[in-house]
Amino acid sequence: MKTPTRTTQTLDAAGKAPGRLATQIATMLIGKNHATWAPNVDAGDVVDVSNASKMAVTGKKMEQKTYYAHTGGPRGLSAKLMKTVWAKDPSDILRRAVDRMLPKNRHRNERMKRLTIKN
Repeated sequence: MKTPTRTTQTLDAAGKAPGRLATQIATMLIGKNHATWAPNVDAGDVVDVSNASKMAVTGKKMEQKTYYAHTGGPRGLSAKLMKTVWAKDPSDILRRAVDRMLPKNRHRNERMKRLTIKN
């Protein structure tokens, strides 16, 4: 099997909404922006994002949006508000959005390794 040629895409996150930016990033990581896209081939690009701490979050999302995680055990549900995640690491919000927009298959972890986000 031939290894795909990957280009590096650079994006500036300043002033952009995390969800809209995440859809662009997911499309590039999957490789749907290429004419040779195939669903069984991981031929996406490498994506570098800068200025993640300058993303524009609209509305009351900081106080109302909740991220859930479950351990699998009894009473294992944990919830974090967006403002606590943002205070710890603003790039984590974009990383979570991109991760959940990618297809849930074997290519997902390799695609996420090609994403670098800088504050």
